Amino acid sequence: MSDLSKPITTNQQQSTTNWFASWFDTPYYHILYKDRDEQEAQVFMDNLVHYLNLPEEAKILDLACGKGRHAIYLNQLGFDVTGADLSENSISEAKKSETATLHFIKHDMREPFETKFDAIFNLFTSFGYFENDDDNLTTLKAMKESISEYGFAVIDFMNATQVINNLVAEEVKIVDEITFHIKRNLVDNHIIKEIDFEDNGQKFHFTEKVKALTLQDFETMMEEAGIFLLDIFGDYKLRKFHKTESERLIMIFK
Repeated sequence: MSDLSKPITTNQQQSTTNWFASWFDTPYYHILYKDRDEQEAQVFMDNLVHYLNLPEEAKILDLACGKGRHAIYLNQLGFDVTGADLSENSISEAKKSETATLHFIKHDMREPFETKFDAIFNLFTSFGYFENDDDNLTTLKAMKESISEYGFAVIDFMNATQVINNLVAEEVKIVDEITFHIKRNLVDNHIIKEIDFEDNGQKFHFTEKVKALTLQDFETMMEEAGIFLLDIFGDYKLRKFHKTESERLIMIFK
């Protein structure tokens, strides 16, 4: 574990108002989720850009990009890509892959961009984290303001109904010799994931908290934000959305 940045201390965690500001900035977040399916992610990107029929060299924003896996692949497809994330550590790592047409910046998704994009992608349930529900609406408005006249935006969110119906209460995952103990609960319409583990003799506890937003919730917010919902899909192959069965809630709007 010597190659990892220094773990966040308990005091640092407690002093951070938003859970995502600390958890996403640790190396452990990326360790826990390192087994994400890269091929599936690339198939999703292929399907999206084909469906949207984006022009060559279109300007794409990967909003909440993490270390940039989607942004890097989109750039390889020939697009001019900007990746934005609140995590300073993730952006520092992503910047190692920058090119003339691939850039990464630290950015709060509640703030609009001066640049207008042909497409904005918000992927892998990177929405609904805020303590204040108004911030979700603010984020949608910021996305709308950052789309070009003929552009589109995409939110890839969990299908909250399906997730709640199939919630795994407890799970143990061993990754890179670290044993992660995970507990999940539904509290006040938020899906709460408690993550406990030890590393180098130090105990860690992190919480993930995502609002269980449904399609109807998004439709209500989008109407208030003046957003037009164009299409809805239920998985990365862009198949029809089914409220109780689909794994994903993928919304395309402008």
